[in-house]
Parts: sequence; structure tokens; C-alpha cells
Amino acid sequence: MKNDIKAPEAAEKNLSKEIGFLKEIFNRIAAAGEPAEGLLNDFRDRYLRLPPGERVHFFTGILREMEVRKGDIDASLRLLVEGDDRDTLTWGTQLAQLRQSLESPRVKAFRQFVNLRGGLKFLLDLRVDVLAAQRQGPEELRLLDQDIANLFNTWFQQGFLFLQQITQESSFRHIRFLKEHDMVHPMSNIEEMGDRLGEDRLCFALFHQAMPGEMVIFIEVALTHGITRSIQDILGPEKAQPARSVQPDTAIFYSINSTQNGLTGLGFGKLLIFQVVDLIRKTHPQIETFATLSPIPGFWERYLKRILKGDDAPFAMKKKALEALFPEKVRTALIKYHAEKTGAPAAADASAVLLDILSGTEWIQDARYVQYLEKPLLELAYHHVAQEKGKRGKPLNPVANFHLGNGATVTRAHVNFGANPSPRGLAESCGLMVNYIYSDTWRHQIRRTVKSLLPWKT
Repeated sequence: MKNDIKAPEAAEKNLSKEIGFLKEIFNRIAAAGEPAEGLLNDFRDRYLRLPPGERVHFFTGILREMEVRKGDIDASLRLLVEGDDRDTLTWGTQLAQLRQSLESPRVKAFRQFVNLRGGLKFLLDLRVDVLAAQRQGPEELRLLDQDIANLFNTWFQQGFLFLQQITQESSFRHIRFLKEHDMVHPMSNIEEMGDRLGEDRLCFALFHQAMPGEMVIFIEVALTHGITRSIQDILGPEKAQPARSVQPDTAIFYSINSTQNGLTGLGFGKLLIFQVVDLIRKTHPQIETFATLSPIPGFWERYLKRILKGDDAPFAMKKKALEALFPEKVRTALIKYHAEKTGAPAAADASAVLLDILSGTEWIQDARYVQYLEKPLLELAYHHVAQEKGKRGKPLNPVANFHLGNGATVTRAHVNFGANPSPRGLAESCGLMVNYIYSDTWRHQIRRTVKSLLPWKT
């Protein structure tokens, strides 16, 4: 019995000791004037051996113990307060000293990892751990996330990124990477890449010079005549075959994938779109329209399903208003037809019927169901992407937030019914997809915007 009690105590003691070692090594890295490869490797190895659930203790430790203290900046502040900003040299020197003293020891340590082979990738993965710990740990962990995010904003914006087109002639490693990391339209085998790469199917990726073999983010583009409204016209055996005499005039962005969760929220999708539009305008001057064919992730499971169950408090759309999208005659006919199809007694209200129908995927094959559901679902999906807002006043849907935040527009006419009738598409968004339009006004601003984001480009 005593041994049973001592075992957990010993494990806890060893864990605490290991976290202490980690913090000690991290402090030594911060204090090192030049890159200390041995220390960096030792830290990385020990950190990766630390159980994921225990890493939060390391994070809170360095956050609280490796911070700038008031005494560290008192002297610099006093010099500035007493100084004269008309003396350019002295004033500038004092400002530089203050900036240097404001950088915390933990930031100095993190900065060292960019000099280690594989160090940038390690920091990307470490930020994923910080984000995970932040969701369940103390709120102050967001400060640690800001430390790392600020470094990434520096490293990923100042000429370290480069754009590369992926073609059928690209390395097998890159093509396999695409296949394994397309989460928007997953592939079951690598042969499906034939649908993604070709004369009218393009793919572009951003790489970082420190990770040349691993894409940071990639985008897949279809060159079409007119705006495509169904993913089946782009991918798969039923895809539309362009007439040889008809030149494409539209670029459809149908899949954007960030491959590094550690870059979440840092705006690299916007940067990628800016560069790709700029490049396509040069290589395909006949392209006049830039638009997306985008999924509506969470539309069914996290939105419509909840409203139908009466859990509508977080949303602008309420259960009664949703039912009102179905005219009374349609509601009556839908309830009656559903009872006939299922052999069950007629439901008391339309919400119960809708919940039962849309929880499956077979309804899309039933012409009567399609007749009853098409118009109301289109109205509801448009309301979802254009009107529903999150706590910060931004679009609730993450894809809508991304594209509308980039300057794209959306109208009711560009919400498409039955655009993705696959089981995944039906389960995710009832088969609906959206075209976000990057307008002429937006395109005219592209060059100026790209130059401001990428000052090293001529």
C-alpha cells in the first residue's frame, strides 16, 4: 500500500524536477550572447519528452519568472523623462536602450531557435501547445502567445517567404504533401492530384526559407469560364470540360489550407491570396473575375441544428424566424410528405421534421424534399454568412470572416444549393457553398497592397 502511495508522489516530484531543468536551460539560452546549439537541442529534447498535459506548468513558470521587472527599466525611463528630444542622437540612443530593456528574457530565448536547424518548426509546434493550454489554463498565457506571434510576424514578413507554383512536374514530396494536407476537399489517393494540377487547375504555396521542404499555406485554383457554383464542376469524374474555343475568364479559389497550426491568426491566407492574384493577372491577363467556391463549415452542426433544437440564444436567427422562412403551405406539405415517407405520425411542427430530414444525407436525392427546402436553406445560409456575428462583431462563420475581412463581398445570388452533395458536404453545410467575390475595386488595390505587405518586391 505504501509503495502504491509513493509511486505517484515520486512521479510528481520527478516531473517538477524536469520542469525545473527546462526553465533553467531556457534561462541559460536567454542569457547566451550567441546561439548556443547544444543548449537549444537539449531544451528541445527535454521539452518534447514532457507530457503534453504538463507543459502548461512550464509555460506559466517562464511567463511569471522571465519577465521585465520595474527596476529593469527605471533608469531608461528616467533618462527619457529628463531628456531632450531635440537632441536627435542622444534621444534616439535612449529610445533604443529602452526598447532593448523592454524585451523579456523569454523572447530573447525564443529568438535563438531561428538559428537552430528545425528550430522554426519546433517553435511553430510549441505555439500550438501554448494555444491549447490557453484554452484551459490561465488567461495570462495569451501574453506568452503574443511573444511568439510577434516573432513569427517578423520572421514571416521580412523577405523570408517565397511563392512557388506546384505542378505535375514538382517533386513527389510536394505533391504528396498537398494530398495529405488538403482538409477542405480531402483526397483518398494521390492519383486524384490529377484533378488539381493541369492547364486550368493551378496550385500555389508559400514556403519559408528556413523550411523549404514544407509548405506554410497553399491555395488551389480553377480557371473557368464564368463563376463556378458547384464543386463537382471542378473536381471528380463529373467536372466540367472547358471548350477549347472558350478561354477562361475567371479564377476560382476552391481550397485554401494552412499546414502550420502554429501560424493561426497571423494573416498568411490574405498574403497568399494577394500574391496569387497578382501573379495570375500577369500570367493570365484574360482573367477578369476572382472568386471563391467556399464551404460553410459548422453551418449544420453548430448553427442550424442548434436553432432547430431551440438552442438559439447565441444567434440573431431564432427558431420562430427560421420556421417563418417556410411559407405555411410549404410547412404543411413538408410535414405531410415526411410522415408519408417515414410512416410516422405527422410532427407537431416543422422544426422537428427539418431536424430529422437534415440529420441524414439521403434527402438531397428526393426531388420533393429539394423543392421544399431549397429556397429557405438559401435564405438561411446567406443570413448565416452575412448577418450572424460573433462576440467581437465579426462574421460568425470562420470562412466568411476570412474572405469578407480580406475585402471580398457576398450576395444572396452567390449562395449555391446542392453545390457539394457529397456526404461530407451535406453533413457540414447541407450541401451549400458560397462564392465570395473579389471585386474590381479590390483588384485595383492589389498592387499597392502587395507592395505595402511585401516591401522587398519591386
